[in-house]
Amino acid sequence: MPQPTQRQAWRRTDDYAKGAPKVKLVTEDLPLPLHPTAVLIKVHAVALNYRDANIANGGNPWPVTPNGIPGNDAAGEIVSVGNRVSLVKAGDRVAPITDSKFVNARSTGRSWLAANEDGILATNIAFDEKLRSSPVLEAVRKTRDPSRQLQGSPRMHKEVLRLTNGVGVDLVIENGGSSSLVRSMECTRRGGIVSQVGYLGGPKPENLKEFVSTIIDRRLNVRGINAGSKDDQDELIAAISATQIAFEDILDSTWSFDKADKAIEYVWQGKQVGKVVIKLGD
Repeated sequence: MPQPTQRQAWRRTDDYAKGAPKVKLVTEDLPLPLHPTAVLIKVHAVALNYRDANIANGGNPWPVTPNGIPGNDAAGEIVSVGNRVSLVKAGDRVAPITDSKFVNARSTGRSWLAANEDGILATNIAFDEKLRSSPVLEAVRKTRDPSRQLQGSPRMHKEVLRLTNGVGVDLVIENGGSSSLVRSMECTRRGGIVSQVGYLGGPKPENLKEFVSTIIDRRLNVRGINAGSKDDQDELIAAISATQIAFEDILDSTWSFDKADKAIEYVWQGKQVGKVVIKLGD
């Protein structure tokens, strides 16, 4: 595959006014010649996360680089490599890690794609070879266990307890933050686990008044969930490759690259159920 000299990328406008475009499509030069340990990647697909829409709308609780590129989950293929690259080669399929300094459990730095540095919502990206995972993971299978979606009710915990005969669920994936954490804890069985992964409900510390009494009474394990290291992702990809798990069941929708701005707004409006994917090329 020929090596391009320019790329198209979606960059944030950092204009948070209502109705203003939150991202814009730009054409820019690629960092050529490549650094000796860098690889140039052609991006095939990008999966959006809520944080992409949140950052674009000015809601991220941590500082971000001005006018950065959104996106941290992608699949791609190496186009060319620097002259000191030894771990990968042109033609290898690769996927980025979210925190480019989190290589293993002993890593101490922090640099998040789409926040501290540019993300990957672009036709091509360049990275150091040690910060990519390969081969790219392609699929995950939807669980076949019974499930129920409950949305928008402050009495959600009452309904969950009713459905579980008063016991509660084994595991809650909590995405609301301080606005809903205690209610999620009340949904969980004694000794169960609450995994805190997001903060969609915004900061509402007044809703945490019952946190201590609830965690003690229900003997809960409440733990923060964040992106894993490169080593973690390598193990995940190896497991998925070995089992040939499929992804289709968790996909909400697929968008073309030229409609990435509309896809980000779609996520911001909370219309998706599952992953929103932007496809680049064939």
